[in-house]
Amino acid sequence: MLRISELKLPLDHTPEELADAVASFLKAPADDVRGFTVFKRSYDARKGVMSLVYIIDVDVANEDKLFARFKGDRRVMPTPDTNYYYVGQAPAQLKQRPVVVGFGPCGIFAALILAQMGFKPIVLERGKEVRQRTKDTWGLWRKSELNTESNVQYGEGGAGTFSDGKLYSQIKDPRHLGRKVLTEFVKAGAPEEILYLARPHIGTFRLVSMVENMRAEIIELGGEIRFEQRVDDLILDGDRVRGVKLADGGEVLSDHVVLALGHSARDTFQMLEKRGVYMEAKPFSVGVRIEHPQSLIDAARWGKYAGHPLLGAADYKLVHHAGNGRAVYSFCMCPGGTVVAATSEEKRVVTNGMSQYSRNERNANSGFVVSISPEVDYPGGPLAGLDFQRELESKAYELGGGDYFAPAQLLGDFMAGKASTQLGEVEPSYKPGVTMTDLARILPDFCVEAMREAIPHFARQIRGYDLHDAVLTGLETRTSSPLRITRGDDGQSLNIKGLFPAGEGAGYAGGILSAGVDGIKVAEAVAKAMLGQ
Repeated sequence: MLRISELKLPLDHTPEELADAVASFLKAPADDVRGFTVFKRSYDARKGVMSLVYIIDVDVANEDKLFARFKGDRRVMPTPDTNYYYVGQAPAQLKQRPVVVGFGPCGIFAALILAQMGFKPIVLERGKEVRQRTKDTWGLWRKSELNTESNVQYGEGGAGTFSDGKLYSQIKDPRHLGRKVLTEFVKAGAPEEILYLARPHIGTFRLVSMVENMRAEIIELGGEIRFEQRVDDLILDGDRVRGVKLADGGEVLSDHVVLALGHSARDTFQMLEKRGVYMEAKPFSVGVRIEHPQSLIDAARWGKYAGHPLLGAADYKLVHHAGNGRAVYSFCMCPGGTVVAATSEEKRVVTNGMSQYSRNERNANSGFVVSISPEVDYPGGPLAGLDFQRELESKAYELGGGDYFAPAQLLGDFMAGKASTQLGEVEPSYKPGVTMTDLARILPDFCVEAMREAIPHFARQIRGYDLHDAVLTGLETRTSSPLRITRGDDGQSLNIKGLFPAGEGAGYAGGILSAGVDGIKVAEAVAKAMLGQ
């Protein structure tokens, strides 16, 4: 097959017009085009005209002759092989089973690939199964009741379950492992459009049933999922792992342990440091959530095309390099979504964003964050970033007035340097609720300076972004893991053999898709180690 890139058509084209455009582009008779599939569909809104832009895989007669005609044209190339190929198969009689700690996106795919290769993994998840976890999470949002072991951060599906369910990433992926992730999601119940949309998403409600279906496949293939099983220690034999100890006193023995931790597994990070596992501090970002009316973002991004069903709720991606050397940027933008309470520790406030598949809530929200680094902002070892986060989150809890209310401020007041006392036209979506105040009281001065500088620049890209009544809700502190559990080319810890750090908590992913891809990579590394490859 041949792959055609940069094929543009009007927004409201018909299927027949797409077929005609393919044949016209190739300058081939329509009968020679035996069939085609859409590999990717994006949009181009430049010059005030909205177009759909396609990458098409075409089954065409006289392929070699046709390809020769386009020699040197980068828009035409052989269709790459995006199929997934397993690195091995487990022996019929397994001497030992691998252990996967954590059942977020990374842990799910590590366990799934291991199960598909016949290794029958044992998964240990500290939180609860996804539906019970959802009830516990709503307990915080509706009643200010936090379950420290079952919340937005801990439980089946990981933190990504309560998000926009974005399924795109900027990682380099020469083996097309992201395609394997998306294919498995479709098999588990995701809409097929995620295979070709340039910026696909699923939303929270659909993720719940998909996670359950993937769990069922792992179990059917001989894997085992154990919930409410917190790993409190490693069993070590010199520089080798031999298993893990659980909070209930039990042990699970294995020479191959995957650490698919989330970025909020702080107690586990502390245990790993005590055990001497090599880790290093890494940069992350802190800031707030910013909410605008979704209609404002739609108008700014889509213009006269706002409301078109193919476009849906508009998103954005913004970045500004401030004069004080800090990068300010939008993070985890959630069109038509809500700001959610995302703490996992008592008397701390953390925010995150969430959308359903429909993205039909009245507000758009996004992280509005500033880069920080261990060299400048939190020196003192691999866990120093945790202390930095905790201090900010505790201040946010106090400024919010307790009961997990979040401190909030109107954007206009933030820019003017004065506390907010009442809301304007934008009603904040954060539950349990917000307390109007001055966020400069808890944000680092360099963050406030950089954020105030960035707002006019962002408003030039998104008209109305500087809306006086836009709401800032604090704080956004868990943009990514504050540390990296460093691993070698074989996927194993630099100083503990048989320990495989993986995913977002280990510092190797950022989001659902990249975490799933890393889960696949680590599953392959485990399989090779177990097979002696």
